[in-house]
Amino acid sequence: MKKMSKLSGMISLLLFLFVSSLTCVGQHKKSDTVGIKTSAVCGMCKERIEGGLAFEKGVKSSSLDVETKVATIIFNPSKTSPEQLRKAISKLGYDADTVPAGQAAYAKLPACCKKDVPKH
Repeated sequence: MKKMSKLSGMISLLLFLFVSSLTCVGQHKKSDTVGIKTSAVCGMCKERIEGGLAFEKGVKSSSLDVETKVATIIFNPSKTSPEQLRKAISKLGYDADTVPAGQAAYAKLPACCKKDVPKH
């Protein structure tokens, strides 16, 4: 009976160590979040930015709050960076923090999405 108790204790210890090692391995940072101030003005801007970011490598999700004009992006930091995400938003025709909108993309935006139009 004493041998069974020792064996059971050893198995429990090994199982604990195994599960603990799996937990440590799974704790590598696989996602990060960034908020980027944009020049978006309407719901169509929201669709364009969220849709465009969905195709960016490493982006897990994005959400634009039209009222605050902030795009909140969850991404894999080993595949992209906040600076790359700002450039991606710029290429869609919108300002992204200090990165100005790409001129060619901005020119192609619908009139309602231009930053100099009155709020609607």
